[in-house]
Amino acid sequence: MLYADVAIPLGHAWSSPFAKWQGSLAEVDSIDLAVAVTSRALADRGVDPGGLDGIVLGWTVPQRQIFYGAPTLAARLGATGISGPMVSQACATSVAALHAAAGAVSAGAGTQLVVATDRISNGPTLSWPAPSAMGGAPVTSHWVLDSFARDPWAGAGMLAAAEAVAAEMGATREELDDLTALRWEQYAVSLADDRAFQLRYQVPVEIPQRKGSLTLDADEGIRPKTRDGIGGLPPAAPDALHTFASQTHPADGCAGAVVTTQAQARELSGEGVVRILGTGFSRVATSRMPQAPVPAALSALESAGRSIADVQAVTTHNPFAVNDLWFARETGIKAEDMNAYGCSLVFGHPQGPTGLRSIAELIETLRLRGGGIGLFTGCAAGDTGAAVVLEVTD
Repeated sequence: MLYADVAIPLGHAWSSPFAKWQGSLAEVDSIDLAVAVTSRALADRGVDPGGLDGIVLGWTVPQRQIFYGAPTLAARLGATGISGPMVSQACATSVAALHAAAGAVSAGAGTQLVVATDRISNGPTLSWPAPSAMGGAPVTSHWVLDSFARDPWAGAGMLAAAEAVAAEMGATREELDDLTALRWEQYAVSLADDRAFQLRYQVPVEIPQRKGSLTLDADEGIRPKTRDGIGGLPPAAPDALHTFASQTHPADGCAGAVVTTQAQARELSGEGVVRILGTGFSRVATSRMPQAPVPAALSALESAGRSIADVQAVTTHNPFAVNDLWFARETGIKAEDMNAYGCSLVFGHPQGPTGLRSIAELIETLRLRGGGIGLFTGCAAGDTGAAVVLEVTD
């Protein structure tokens, strides 16, 4: 979709650090996490919650409070008079939430707050009554693990999708490991000078507890992915090319952004703005998820009236190394020219907020380069993808 007058104030896209699966945030409700992170982010940026006109809440894993999600979150932030939709679109949730907020701004609905939050740890087991089953035994499903294991449309899991695309393009284990090591080297750059790059957008987690408080001020559970270190790892499945290093890991976290008109964005930032030029969504062949970021990106670029040649920086959600190999081959953008400061392959994947973190990194990458056109694109569950085109300008 094309947007004529929608922007994020510079500095007004953020993310918490990401915590490892079953780590520090494993028992923190993702709505409580969203309150803590978003309150701090708005206060640090001088944004009065009472001045917001709407909210979009993105999530993918149910929490106990989620039925009342968006309006309850808004009220707990101090914006008691606003509400808005909740968006759940697997790994495309961040782009879908931005898409919804941008549409509201375009329709004259004023300044929107986008919050994406998820706790993949301790995912719920759902139970549905089945009185006619043997003994009346209920039907149960583990929300997280069963979704990882099987796409109900394709009948296969996500690793199978990655392996299918790798086989079809003739990728080798060496190419996947080389790409993985490259992404680790890029992430390491974001840690330089006491994490100077990450601190441009990261908001620490501080949650009061019965004894003291829970604090998370840096990514947790990150494992080095050096070429020497990952070369001897066994495949993630029999005959697979991917290992546990060349795919991402589940995580917990929260991210957000303020979305408004260009004039209001300039007033809030006191400097430049991040124009949202276009969004795009795609679907590819069954169980070919790693291919989906390409048509999603092309759709977003077409709606924005731009081409690949116009793009100065790219970030991707790449849960498997093959994603970026495919994207590079199909678009001509070199793998080393994407994800300058790392990506979800390294820092993990809380699903809902993953894309917004990469979008915040994209914005900060362009700010350091003096502005320009940026593209975020990534795959989502099964065979879908989503992308957004931005312009950082003064």
